[in-house]
Amino acid sequence: MDSNQTSGALNVAVAAALDAGKLIQQGIDRLDRVKVTQKSPSELVSEIDIQVEQLIIEQLASAYPEIGVLAEESGHSPRDGELCWVIDPLDGTHNFLHGLPHCCTSIALQQMVKGQAPGNVLVAVVYDPFRNELFSARKGQGAQLDGRRIRVSDTSKLTDSLLCTGYPGRHSAHSKAWLKSFAAALPRARSVHRNGSSILDLAWLASGRYDACFAYGLQHWDLAAGALLVREAGGLISDLGGNDNLFDSGNIVAGNPKVYEKLNHLLTGARV
Repeated sequence: MDSNQTSGALNVAVAAALDAGKLIQQGIDRLDRVKVTQKSPSELVSEIDIQVEQLIIEQLASAYPEIGVLAEESGHSPRDGELCWVIDPLDGTHNFLHGLPHCCTSIALQQMVKGQAPGNVLVAVVYDPFRNELFSARKGQGAQLDGRRIRVSDTSKLTDSLLCTGYPGRHSAHSKAWLKSFAAALPRARSVHRNGSSILDLAWLASGRYDACFAYGLQHWDLAAGALLVREAGGLISDLGGNDNLFDSGNIVAGNPKVYEKLNHLLTGARV
């Protein structure tokens, strides 16, 4: 895709995300009537997740019927080398179901290449309907918040840093590794937050609100849009240890360049 094509794709994704936000806002006002099912021992899915995902897929397919879809609820794994929309309809479902207005919709357009790095993501849109904040990025064109250019923070010391993390579910195989990382980071940072939306964590990192973040066990749809936002805002994001294959492991560290380097070194040592 050239620049004009990614611009068109971004516009379509923005329109879909804004419409999705309306459904999410309507849903949080009627939580007593929202149907919820258990997706796994630590994961819930609501009918709002399903409805939002269907709305997004329909709008994207109407504009780009030839592009595949990888979505959290409906699945589908595209062929290698294929353009694909990567969708998380409602990141922060547990927050949403408790009436906590901290969640978002995420849409990314990615070239699906085996062992893919963040550079394969072409377009990213993250919309927070409760703050009415729209984060967006195109590969090579920078990242924006509501049309204004954003950059990662310029904090240089880990001791001055505001970090964020997303801990794995209580039945996750990553729990012990995360606890080691948290124990290493907590006394060395200014503070460590956990807000319940990994996608908003990365968007806020891209806009300078956080200096760095780390997380374990994330899925493809948790990472695609946020990875591009961070990169285009001048930040770094990788697998824990510094490798680009974050989509393969789901274990990530990200930050502005100076804090990223220090945090990655710290967490790599904590895993030994």
